[in-house]
Amino acid sequence: MDSYDDRGVGGGGERVADPDPRTVPGPRTGPGPRSGPEPREGSAGPGGTDRPEALRAGMAGLSFPYQIAAAVALSVIGVIGCVQLAMVFLHVAPSNTLTKQHGEAVDEWVYPEFEQNWKLFAPNPLQQNVAVQARAEIAGPDGRRTTSWTNLSGQDGQAIRGNLLPSHVQQNELRRAWDFYVGSHDAQNRANGLRGTLSEQYIRRIVMLRLGEHDHGDSILRIQVRSEVRAVAAPAWSDEKISTAPSYRVLPWWTVTGADLPEGTADSEKADQ
Repeated sequence: MDSYDDRGVGGGGERVADPDPRTVPGPRTGPGPRSGPEPREGSAGPGGTDRPEALRAGMAGLSFPYQIAAAVALSVIGVIGCVQLAMVFLHVAPSNTLTKQHGEAVDEWVYPEFEQNWKLFAPNPLQQNVAVQARAEIAGPDGRRTTSWTNLSGQDGQAIRGNLLPSHVQQNELRRAWDFYVGSHDAQNRANGLRGTLSEQYIRRIVMLRLGEHDHGDSILRIQVRSEVRAVAAPAWSDEKISTAPSYRVLPWWTVTGADLPEGTADSEKADQ
């Protein structure tokens, strides 16, 4: 007797033909059947992203005339930015061939909207060594006498040398005070208005404060200040010849008053009386 496998299970005892393996669908590996209609092309998919529209974002999504206009606008902005950077660089850079030939064009571009108050490499490269010196005329039992010149700048230099944390006073007080005085006086040491008078008072107080640290044992009647300027020597590898001989700017004698002395000292009390 034939088995069920040989005869099949079709009705009427007829044998059911084996299915064609090419027509049998494979096993389903994806998610289950969808309950809604299939998404149309151009509509948002399962992730909520309209993929065809996302691919057309940016300039590619514009029409051809607008793409040309956008490209031209970006090119103009890029060129203006490059010109701006070049002009500002030439304006703040040290003097060179380009600035000598086209300095007027650079200034016309920069001023007044893009004026720069700083230099790119150094605001004022050091070319001279300036030392401020002072001496005093003092009154003692043997009469008046004049002290030798005291190098105040040298004292500041010694205090700074080897000091990991030098004070602002040691670094800048005397130097800035002298620059203030020179900038507010002419070559004949005449003050240019109120700033000149103020700078003179400032110098006198600093000098009296520094000289007061040296116990001369007598009262200071007058003080005199001068500057010693020496050019910075050329490096050893240079053939440049630079004279390092000192030049002096000597100020007139100043009579010491109570306003020039630190408050609370014996000399200030005598001067006030």
